[in-house]
Amino acid sequence: MALIEQESDLCVVAEVDRGDYILPRARICRPDVAIIDIDLPGLDGLTAAARLRQELPSCKTLILTTDDRPATVRRALTVAVSGFLLKAAPSTRLAEAIREVAAGVRVMDPHLAISAYEVGENPLSARETQVLRQIADGAGADEIAEKLRLSVGTVRNYLTTIVIKLNARNRVDAARIAHSQGWIP
Repeated sequence: MALIEQESDLCVVAEVDRGDYILPRARICRPDVAIIDIDLPGLDGLTAAARLRQELPSCKTLILTTDDRPATVRRALTVAVSGFLLKAAPSTRLAEAIREVAAGVRVMDPHLAISAYEVGENPLSARETQVLRQIADGAGADEIAEKLRLSVGTVRNYLTTIVIKLNARNRVDAARIAHSQGWIP
């Protein structure tokens, strides 16, 4: 934030280190632009931005991230953040982006925009994503069936469908593919 303070026309009104502190602090400070790190404890930056947009629609949001996975970019677009930049962007670009967002211009790092359109939508249903998330966490079919209140046969059917949809070699490969695309954490 020291970088922002060096700009004569920009002023930092508050800083928080947790996502769940953003909205309460913004209610008090009423910032024009909230610069939010996507990876925050307590509440991720995109969820915090969505809540901020809902409760304080006049506050624009600029998300900073190292995560360039297409699903993350798509989620940011769905949340309708005002800007989305890589943390590695030059400091001058950050200041420019803040000014643009404050002026009502939507800002997107070109690299992030391209990655969002190069990869298709998540082909998995919500339930298939749940099953695959369990696989990624190391659960077996029996454990998944118990956790999701499904039969073991139904879990196996989901796994077969997931592997086919993702053109994966097996369930582990499917989890790797989905993770690399940002469809599962």
